[in-house]
Amino acid sequence: MFEVAELNVAYGESHVIHDISLQVGANESVAVMGRNGMGKTTLLKAMIGLLPTRSGRIRLNGGELTGLPSYKRVAQGLAFVPQGRMVFPLLTVEQNILTGAEYSGYRSVPDYIYRFFPVLQEMKNRKAGNLSGGQQQMLAIARALISDPKVLILDEPTEGIQPSIIKELARTLNVLRAERGFAIVVSEQVLSFALELADRFLVVDRGRIVHDEVRASLDQEKVRSFLTV
Repeated sequence: MFEVAELNVAYGESHVIHDISLQVGANESVAVMGRNGMGKTTLLKAMIGLLPTRSGRIRLNGGELTGLPSYKRVAQGLAFVPQGRMVFPLLTVEQNILTGAEYSGYRSVPDYIYRFFPVLQEMKNRKAGNLSGGQQQMLAIARALISDPKVLILDEPTEGIQPSIIKELARTLNVLRAERGFAIVVSEQVLSFALELADRFLVVDRGRIVHDEVRASLDQEKVRSFLTV
């Protein structure tokens, strides 16, 4: 189980995340939703250790992650796909994927990654900067997955992706989650994508969780009301 307890995060004197607590079970997929500027990206960056926390705790399967640098959190089982993908444009597709292999021991790209993302195999020798937005998103996910995470954290994965690819991406992540046995925490504004992927929905408003509901009973109109300006 992945657990965040009473987390507080600030930029200088600006308090952004206020006493957020959440739990993510094994193989569960949780969508963190909300408008721009409500604290979603800040929360995810604090989870992976890219931002320091003012107080609170972060744990994975009982192990304490609070205060650890990002690379040690990856070694413990977290993986992060940042907003904007952040691939290395001058490295090839295969070189990009293998940058994430340090903690898994892979010396080559495992077959399952190319099975789920065949376009990456076709383009493995192409520089990542020449890929489309959707292909770069697949690459960023593949780079995270090669560390064999227990929890995959994705920040706005549909940003800049054409609609025809969004549903395919959700389906692929669902099958990967079932086959590889990891949980997902995804920050998202596109409700249709979240509905395809998530088991549970958390809405963040002004740095606080204001709504928490499972998909089976989800009030979609209420969630939409938090997403509109």
